[in-house]
Amino acid sequence: MQRIVPYLVGAVCLAAVAWAVSFGTLPKADFTFCNGDEIKTVDPALVTGQPEGRIVWALFEGLCRWDPKTLKPLPGMAERWEISDDKLRYTFFLRHDALWSDGSSVSAGDFVYSFRRFLHPATAAEYAFELWYVSGAQKFTTGKVDVGDPVEVELKEKPPGALAHAPGVMLYGQLVAIEEPEKAPVYTVEIDGRRRRFSQQPTAADQEPCEWVLYDFRKVGIHAVDDYTLEIHLKHPVPYFLNLMGFYPMSPVNRRCVETHGFPAWTKPENIVCNGPFLLKFRRIRDRIRLVKNPTYWDRDNVRLDVVDALAVKSTTTMLNLYLTNQADWIPTVPIEVIPELQERPQHDFHSAPYLGNYYYLVNTKDPAMKDVRVRRALNLAMNKKDIVEKVARAGQVLARSMVPEKISEYIDYKPQFCGAYDPEVARKLLAEAGYPEGRGFPKIEILYNTSEAHQTIAELIQHQWKTELGIDVGLQNQEWSDYLAKRRQGEYQLARAGWIGDYVDPNTFLEMFTSASPMNQTGWANAEFDRLIELAQEEPDEVRRLAFFGQAERILMDELPVIPIYYYVSAQMIKPYVRGFYPNIQDVHQLKWIWIDEEAKAEFRASAIDDRELTCFPTPSCKKEKWGRGKEGKHAQ
Repeated sequence: MQRIVPYLVGAVCLAAVAWAVSFGTLPKADFTFCNGDEIKTVDPALVTGQPEGRIVWALFEGLCRWDPKTLKPLPGMAERWEISDDKLRYTFFLRHDALWSDGSSVSAGDFVYSFRRFLHPATAAEYAFELWYVSGAQKFTTGKVDVGDPVEVELKEKPPGALAHAPGVMLYGQLVAIEEPEKAPVYTVEIDGRRRRFSQQPTAADQEPCEWVLYDFRKVGIHAVDDYTLEIHLKHPVPYFLNLMGFYPMSPVNRRCVETHGFPAWTKPENIVCNGPFLLKFRRIRDRIRLVKNPTYWDRDNVRLDVVDALAVKSTTTMLNLYLTNQADWIPTVPIEVIPELQERPQHDFHSAPYLGNYYYLVNTKDPAMKDVRVRRALNLAMNKKDIVEKVARAGQVLARSMVPEKISEYIDYKPQFCGAYDPEVARKLLAEAGYPEGRGFPKIEILYNTSEAHQTIAELIQHQWKTELGIDVGLQNQEWSDYLAKRRQGEYQLARAGWIGDYVDPNTFLEMFTSASPMNQTGWANAEFDRLIELAQEEPDEVRRLAFFGQAERILMDELPVIPIYYYVSAQMIKPYVRGFYPNIQDVHQLKWIWIDEEAKAEFRASAIDDRELTCFPTPSCKKEKWGRGKEGKHAQ
């Protein structure tokens, strides 16, 4: 620690000071937090990460919201709902006082449009599969239509008076035939008693050009009964469906805004129309996103923050020094090197708790070096995960041997299935059986990770372990967030760091994404039996049998290891003692709507500061007593 702290003092403290000087003229926000790396978008349909999710939850609101303590679904845009006895039909009754930020009403039609856009193959939403529980939704997204299906044909020309980015003219009919030449399919569709042929790339005079031929969305189970009533029909009961309706990708978007400006221009601060508790005031790349309270939000009287800043900071050491110099009220992660000292702070503002998440490595099973399951098993067995959690992570993480975190068993009766435990001797035997005794002849492989000191430190330790135990060479590739995501999506990696926080408390959220049809499955791995078991589990009404199917599926996943679990997450964050409405929960979700500042407690906290030296940078062990010794916990300590 004594070797690390001078680096924090010398380098990161200067970064914090430079931050303050550069942006010191900006009026101060009520609440400021570090949000990690630059977000890629605020389009709900396209977000996949926590940094983006925090902002989307602030700008938009879905049918439901989550309770800040329990995460149970609460009324959002829907003031109430009804569920049919067979649990297949959900009827949502929207608020009559729910408005977009342009003053127009939020309607059931807005949700139909938004869900259609979310599911449309042109959007390429990675979370689209989360709505495939809706009848007809998967068929619409995948574009796989069969003869006899009702279809919609989108022509290239726009209807009269259409906005610049509106869809083309829509025709509806029944699919009569499909021809599949090399260039593009040709669809014969019967429309109003007449047969017409369509193709995206016409090659004959009788073929009409079109943008899409898809399953008719009017037959998908999402319908506006009237302006304020939305019906959703499911293929089978989904125990967590209401929670899904509060998940940020399910947020509605304003059709006129999207079709006027197009993507990505519609998300710019000067264009965006929102329906959530906050508005997007501005975004400065490599600086911050500023949010301001939305005066048209239906529950604005209970939103207690007027101005919020989300800082684009990826360095955990910079985060910490911004926190210690009172430029940030919350940081979601901290440098792993200083966790023991943070735990001793008299302010008691370091918080660590288990939550429903998994840190793991994806394996590209299409890569020649990774195809053999014995190689994947050897890599897992040669990974000393105990060393990773005790010597690197050091915030109470638990080594992982399953994709579904063990913590889930405290909430539902599910027993995660384990992969092999650390056993380098067996690992060497497996590698030899695969044709690489003592690692000889094994090609150099590479670990891809996004920019983070913690990810790099973990990768370096695993690199050392595999070299020591297996005799193989491992390179490291660091990429900025957007480039890292692109490489994963395109399969341009061998092993890639990944993390997953459960979208709801159920094994499905950790397992479904590895089915062969899931766009989230970026491993190249496919297993028909795994797919079958997941489908059986999703359709099974009996809870015991449902969870048993999930267990069988996870057993396959942990045997074939297209993913190597490393540890189960815990939160490790700093939050000022005067921040209220911030509660620990199993998904580590903290929506800005619920957060507020206790000004009395804040004044007391500031008055109790020892002196300016405390607010300079993280102290060395030798000066900790001098700087912190006279601090007091106070009645507001958490």
